[in-house]
Amino acid sequence: MTAASEPLTDAAPAHNPPSVVTVGIAAFAVVQLALALLMTANPHRFYTAVGPFGAFNGHYIRDLATFYAATGVGMLLAIRRPSWRVPMLALMTVQYALHSVNHLIDIGNAHPEWNGYFDFFSLAAATGLLAWLWRRAALRDAGT
Repeated sequence: MTAASEPLTDAAPAHNPPSVVTVGIAAFAVVQLALALLMTANPHRFYTAVGPFGAFNGHYIRDLATFYAATGVGMLLAIRRPSWRVPMLALMTVQYALHSVNHLIDIGNAHPEWNGYFDFFSLAAATGLLAWLWRRAALRDAGT
């Protein structure tokens, strides 16, 4: 039998693309780490661009960056450790939901005011996406 006539079953297996959960986890990991980097490297820029609520406090912004960095690393680890996916997505969903509520309470206190609305609605949308990813990961773990 020549190489040209060999059966296709001997060919290398096709590459399986990453699941939507894996892609979502990777995307949130990148966002978390990018926010942590921005908060750490230039807290005033973060304050003026993303979080213009109340008085500027660089120390508290860098403190918050440590949480973003930790969750970003946790999400990166969850890409290779499937058993981490449901817990990390649960943690992220709860955090984003609570963060959304906090922004809803202060929705009109940002300067400029539109930023408060943008922050709330973008956080709420991210919360919905995280909840959806969490459910998909949980269903996959349950085998359904």
